[in-house]
Amino acid sequence: MAKWPNVPHCYGWLALDARGAWRMRDEAAQRADAPGDKLGNAGLVGFINRNYLADERGCWYFQNGPQRVYVNLEATPFIARTDPQQGLILHTGRAAGNLEQVFMTDTGTMILRTADALAQLDDRDVAQLLQAMTLDGQPVADALVDDALLAWLEHGAGQLALRWQGQEIAVEQLAANELPQRFGYVQRPDRLAAAT
Repeated sequence: MAKWPNVPHCYGWLALDARGAWRMRDEAAQRADAPGDKLGNAGLVGFINRNYLADERGCWYFQNGPQRVYVNLEATPFIARTDPQQGLILHTGRAAGNLEQVFMTDTGTMILRTADALAQLDDRDVAQLLQAMTLDGQPVADALVDDALLAWLEHGAGQLALRWQGQEIAVEQLAANELPQRFGYVQRPDRLAAAT
């Protein structure tokens, strides 16, 4: 890196949406606080995925030569999807690994924590994981448990668990707005940079 010129870090131009798509945010998208255009170039997406890291502040970026391109996160630093062979994969294409914790937020999203990743489950896969959940030992997929699940989301009544790959993991409640502070990441590094 010493041979590279000193270039400023880039903020606000790249975002990761809640379905794991990288989005390029031009000046118009930044002014409108819009998500930006989805990146479709497989080579560029692969390059970003391979060079995706976090700094000491908990801001996520991809290293582009000497420049750090900071990423605005719609949700969490990673987005997970179910996969028939690997169980869960991250938006970067790597296997998520063994689940250590599972959370359901007050907004109904599922958050998965492994040894080295915090990921929101892609909303298109939530129904599949719900099929693997029990509430007080009864399958959540059972129509009679539906109301009980809503009550759990509102009041935490009962024991919700995910049965996944030979494990039974207790599902914890968590307010969505508590995620960044609890897990030490910054959703909007562009706002952090503007404040300094």
